[in-house]
Amino acid sequence: MEIIGPRLFSVIILSVCVSIGACSKNPQSSGEDKSLIATNHVLVDTLATAETIALFQNLRSVSQNHVLFGHQDDLAYGVGWWAFTGRSDVKEVCGDYPAVIGWDLGDIHRSENLDGVSFARMKTWIQDVYERGGINTISMHLDNPVTSGSAWDNSPAVAAVLPGGTHHSVFLNTLDLIAGFLKSLKSNGGIMIPVILRPYHEHNHSWAWWGSGSCNAEEYNSLWRMTVEYLRDTHEIHHLLYCISPQEIRSEAEYLTRYPGDAYVDILGLDDYSLRVPSDISGIGTALKIVAGLAKNRNKVSALTETGVENLPYTNWWTDCLLASIKQNTQSRDIAWVLVWRNASADHFFAPYSGHPGADNFVEFYNDPISLFESDLPDMYH
Repeated sequence: MEIIGPRLFSVIILSVCVSIGACSKNPQSSGEDKSLIATNHVLVDTLATAETIALFQNLRSVSQNHVLFGHQDDLAYGVGWWAFTGRSDVKEVCGDYPAVIGWDLGDIHRSENLDGVSFARMKTWIQDVYERGGINTISMHLDNPVTSGSAWDNSPAVAAVLPGGTHHSVFLNTLDLIAGFLKSLKSNGGIMIPVILRPYHEHNHSWAWWGSGSCNAEEYNSLWRMTVEYLRDTHEIHHLLYCISPQEIRSEAEYLTRYPGDAYVDILGLDDYSLRVPSDISGIGTALKIVAGLAKNRNKVSALTETGVENLPYTNWWTDCLLASIKQNTQSRDIAWVLVWRNASADHFFAPYSGHPGADNFVEFYNDPISLFESDLPDMYH
């Protein structure tokens, strides 16, 4: 069908795969003996809401010809401003919001997250993105549950939070807070807002307490599966797509070293900050080809879930590096979205802002037919 936005493009909306079957009794059925009905045979959650299934299918469809652009915390703050309604550094450069906006649940036990974003305001911004037709993705820089240090405190903790561990109940309390926030994400019409959840990311590196230096592969995979099952089955949250994202891999074996299994992953992501100058294109292009190929073979979606260069010293980075790496080969084009990290200040930013020397080059990236922004999107939820 023809989609009308700042630019015209054609997308094919795939039909939603539906598989009907009986599941376990619903404990939230107000005492009535009703059975849950499977809505799909594609996703981690067979009881996923219709909007969540549609988001997955439409991401897979749109990625055949386009790549969505995303930015972390885009609505919450930017270079020289904070929590100003309607503002966005990206929008002020190109005239449109990102198609994908990232958020984080670190410090979920407080009123503000680890970057100072109010959870109450975050909820409102997530609602705004959904009502405009955009997409929300959420990461989880959770504190070390054993030491109470930050996510970057890589003291061993995973074994302690697994069932039977010394801090299992403590960690479940954190997951309860996360579940409460996720359950609060409803549209103006009361629809649960689909979210791409990206927990325990960059797990093949050693900086985090869930990383390769702090737990073995079996422990990490058990943590992932426990989290999915607790949110999906215990809390009965059915509006999530689960995205895994190791960092800077260069082989299929490296990607799959800590992989909890197809039954627990909807989206194969990649975090990669190695793309700084044009000579880096080949490496990341190969990595994107690997991830996209793995996803396609598993009937899943792929994405470049974090990337960018701090402070953008190479002003033509958007076309000469990012766009060129996406177009590097046929499979690298298959990723659904690319997300750059946050704009905290003039000394720490990853997206363009008005007046930055790279702003004009970003507009070139925006104008390329392959890139999609919020107003370019078809209805992603139907």
